[in-house]
Amino acid sequence: MNTILDVNKLIGEFVWGWPMLILLLGTGLFIGIKTKFIVLSKFGYIMKNTLFKMFKKSNVGEGEVSAFQAVSTALAATVGTGNIAGVALAIAVGGPGAVFWMWLSALLGMTTKFAEVILSITYRVKDDEGSFYGGPMYYISRGLGKNWLAKLFALFGALASFGIGCMTQSNSIAEVLKASFNVNPIVVGIVLAVLSGIVIIGGIKRIGQVTEKLVPFMALFYILGSLLIIFINANQIPHAFSLIFSSAFTGQAAVGGFAGSTLMMAMRNGIARGVFTNEAGLGSAPIAHAAATTDHPVRQGMWGVFEVFMDTIVICTMTALVVLVSGVWDSGLQGAALTSAAFEEGIRGGKYIVSIGLTLFAFSTILGWSYYGEKCTQYLLGKKFITPYRLIFIPLVFVGSIGGLQSIWAISDTLNGLMAIPNLIGLLFLSGVVVTMVRDFFKDPDRHRESDKEYLDILPDKYKPRDHIHK
Repeated sequence: MNTILDVNKLIGEFVWGWPMLILLLGTGLFIGIKTKFIVLSKFGYIMKNTLFKMFKKSNVGEGEVSAFQAVSTALAATVGTGNIAGVALAIAVGGPGAVFWMWLSALLGMTTKFAEVILSITYRVKDDEGSFYGGPMYYISRGLGKNWLAKLFALFGALASFGIGCMTQSNSIAEVLKASFNVNPIVVGIVLAVLSGIVIIGGIKRIGQVTEKLVPFMALFYILGSLLIIFINANQIPHAFSLIFSSAFTGQAAVGGFAGSTLMMAMRNGIARGVFTNEAGLGSAPIAHAAATTDHPVRQGMWGVFEVFMDTIVICTMTALVVLVSGVWDSGLQGAALTSAAFEEGIRGGKYIVSIGLTLFAFSTILGWSYYGEKCTQYLLGKKFITPYRLIFIPLVFVGSIGGLQSIWAISDTLNGLMAIPNLIGLLFLSGVVVTMVRDFFKDPDRHRESDKEYLDILPDKYKPRDHIHK
């Protein structure tokens, strides 16, 4: 087992190291150039049609769940412990300048996620029961014709879901509830497994119904708590931004218990945390978006932009500012402990905001990732394996809460990173499809299509979906 873990560590250092980070950012930059950075130039339009229409129901086009339910499921999976613990870790190890690089990765990540969602809708399939499936495995197989690469992505995704999307999340919940409220991890595990099971067994429709209520509530709860502390320490806000920008390019000298950081550490930690929290380029979120009711890939793609914006620019920035204005960022603490100390420094009982926030974030991640793993398993083995997958996933929620199978967590973290390789290949080689769809949509963004066939007909022959449709 030690040999396996040693090999996993080497692979993990690659997939979460500079080569992969450069590839992820480079893909966002490449697609951004090809689309003339439409995500940034049309950002106001995108927010107007997402943020300001979150709760407006639309039945135009085909799909299985509403556009907001789809993005809520995706946000449920992406907004997790990384938004609380990961950001604080980036600051502790990389210094305040890491926040600047986290923002930069998010700006490019919005383009990457935009492209992923567009391709996911373009190449999604509909089975005889009216269910919609999509994601990297479908646009790699139906768009590129590379079945083996699609299966590789699905394998990585299915296996990663058991660790990064299940056991690590339930363990985080159990630990924080034990530390804050002295709740027995066994009790936490049982309750989590039961609640997760009730939602997961209902499939994407029930997951969407739960997440469209849970995600706005948990985000608002955490943001308001953060804003309260930031407001109380308003006089420290200019200093916090000064720290972010001044150390983004110079690094930050060692202060107190802080281990010290360099420019490269600030860049690497900021970019890595940004990618890890919003998952742009990893290929996970497009699986949820594929089930959305929409009349055009670009219309749903805008929700992908909204997703990265909310996850990283809004929620991660809240954590970063609280850590910096509280003045405890250089205390020597790291991760969730640093965030908790910062909130407690801001207001008495602030640590409970972190505890409750982390619990809700991690639970929502379990729901979102269960769907990702389920669809990856279905792609590999067929619909008959959905139930066996759920029967494995749900008990592992309990196993994770009591700290079991920790060696599997490290392996799943690596598999999560490996998902990016086949996905980025698909994005780069199908970037022409993204450009075609963007041009078609913005010719007349108010026009509504009745079926997927209307936008599929505009694709050049080389990009037409292959006939091998998986059901």
